[in-house]
Amino acid sequence: MDNVVVTGSYLLEEETDMATGLGLSPQDTPQSVSVITAQQLRDRDFDTINEVVRYAPGVSTSEIDDVRNTFFARGFEIRNYQIDGVPLAWSLAGDSGETIADTAIYERIELVRGATGLMTGAGDPSASINLVRKRADFTDLQGHVNASYGRWNNRQLTADVGAALNASGSVRGRVIARMERGEAEMDLYEDDKSVFYGVLEADMGRDTLLRVGASRQDSDPYAASWGALPNWFSDGSRTNWPRSTTTAAHWTRWHTTNTNYFASVVHALSDAWQLNANYNYIDNAAKVRLLYLNGTVNQQTGEIENSPYGLPAYPYRSQGAHEQHSFDLQLKGEFAWLGRVHQLVLGALHSEQDSSDNTFAPDYAQLDSVGNFFEWDGSFAEPIWSDTTDVAVDLTTKQTGFYAASRFSLSDRLNVIGGFRLASWEQRGTQYGAALDYGDDDVLIPYAGVLYDLTPRHRLYASYTEIFQPQNERDINAANLDPLVGRSHEVGLKSRFLDQALETTLSLFLIEQDNLAQAVPGETVPGNDLEQAYREVDGTRSRGVEFEAIGALTADWNISFSVTSFRAEDADNNKVNTDQPRNLVKLFTTWRALPKLTLGGGVNWQDDVYSDVLANPITGEDERLQQDAYALVSLMARYDINAQLSVQLNADNVTDETYYSQVAFFEQYRYGKPANYSLGLTYQF
Repeated sequence: MDNVVVTGSYLLEEETDMATGLGLSPQDTPQSVSVITAQQLRDRDFDTINEVVRYAPGVSTSEIDDVRNTFFARGFEIRNYQIDGVPLAWSLAGDSGETIADTAIYERIELVRGATGLMTGAGDPSASINLVRKRADFTDLQGHVNASYGRWNNRQLTADVGAALNASGSVRGRVIARMERGEAEMDLYEDDKSVFYGVLEADMGRDTLLRVGASRQDSDPYAASWGALPNWFSDGSRTNWPRSTTTAAHWTRWHTTNTNYFASVVHALSDAWQLNANYNYIDNAAKVRLLYLNGTVNQQTGEIENSPYGLPAYPYRSQGAHEQHSFDLQLKGEFAWLGRVHQLVLGALHSEQDSSDNTFAPDYAQLDSVGNFFEWDGSFAEPIWSDTTDVAVDLTTKQTGFYAASRFSLSDRLNVIGGFRLASWEQRGTQYGAALDYGDDDVLIPYAGVLYDLTPRHRLYASYTEIFQPQNERDINAANLDPLVGRSHEVGLKSRFLDQALETTLSLFLIEQDNLAQAVPGETVPGNDLEQAYREVDGTRSRGVEFEAIGALTADWNISFSVTSFRAEDADNNKVNTDQPRNLVKLFTTWRALPKLTLGGGVNWQDDVYSDVLANPITGEDERLQQDAYALVSLMARYDINAQLSVQLNADNVTDETYYSQVAFFEQYRYGKPANYSLGLTYQF
């Protein structure tokens, strides 16, 4: 095969620490690793983490409302996140805006599917998502300015500038700013978002690099919805609302701020060894005034009836914050033994998160009437709120971990990776009236992997690790569920073609776990009628196959293609988490048709999803809400006006497919985004 020389690569050109800490490429890691590179972010015009994950290989999403989203891989929820390889905790479903964090400040986004307890400590067997910040690595003035306009009057302005701050280039800086205003497909909704990021890097001599920085995102959506759309009419028949329908009022807000201060030092002890130290402070806060409409809708009058929570309209006001301090220390390098060179990493991490949420009680006696929901225009009057607050959440979560891993080069073809993490996790405080005090100390999480080169192009691999994840779901007695425990196995084949311009991964996986949280139909947690109750399920197994091809077929033709298929069942062969697809196909490709013209397109296909935890208000029987299989088609085109100026058009869901982006969360459903577009102009310097 001919060599392929590519600029703007879909392949990761750096090493990653997120799976083993050893600084390995995806091909050298005995797990499924996917990377959304800077070129992919540009081609797809991704704005938020949620958009990236929705199109990432092997991953599915559920949109709970305008702010909250949940992510899934291999049948289970993703709750492990990292920034530059340092684990961090997000609030439940990202209710402080974490899942809608802007991508402007990130160079790339990495995903490791399967269990990642070696690096993240307590974790699910689904995947881990690592957000890699942009760095101040320009010694001359570089950057770009972008302005774009999209459907629903969405306007965006972005500036990204970096340069050396002294004559020698030993001190460098970079600043990024983005302002966004716009509406959405839902009635009433408007968004107002700003993002600021600054990073400073300094070479402290030949062997030491100091990096400090800060970021802040402020998002203030107007007429934000809480929850989704009523599923039932009062006669027991199903609703079918227009996609523009909202349950929000004019006064509802979901104001979130995401603030991050960070510092790191990288010190080279020798040519073969380096010491890394990191500190992160994260403050994710939310101030909300929301309205939750629940019950069935009378087809004749439009009145909301039969609310399971007593009131058809439930107003809610709160202010909360999730503050996290984390410290990470890592030593890694190479050593010689028995005539060969091997790798070793030793690390320690401690993090502490304080979560608080204070609520303001409304004056229920003065609540407005919902009236005819068919004529809903959001004019429901804002209630009078109490001047004092009630403590809904006051929790402290601590996690400490010590880990070690080594890659032994046993021959030119055979490499073995072994490691472990000693993890401690505890949570104390109160949550919606329930006192919490639980955790586990010194839990040993082993990791083992092997890689064998069949040929210079083809590499077999296998890996094994165990699972440990404390759970914040509660049962019908308001008690927290026991930690999720289990094992994760994976085998596969990694290959390279076209002089390493195209990489493929074929993997088979098996996950076994106990104490998996599953919703109890029709049951809520005592003392909180809006909190779903869960039960523990043992003997859960997920097994399946994944295939990914990423890279370039020619110098002008980039491609990203993945296929996922799995089964997830409990010990009685009942399917679990059926609201997530079992089969996924994702394709996106770009082709430089002319020296100045790049064309692209893709498709995301998933099979049907459903939920059976719906109680018909007339029969009382559970019914199924199902979303049939569907495909979303996207297109893009970019024209380089000159060496510095380019214009790009992106169009998503071009066939205007109507589909649910979430089914049956609290017996409601939400529509996915209709056909939409954005047109952007970029000036690079």
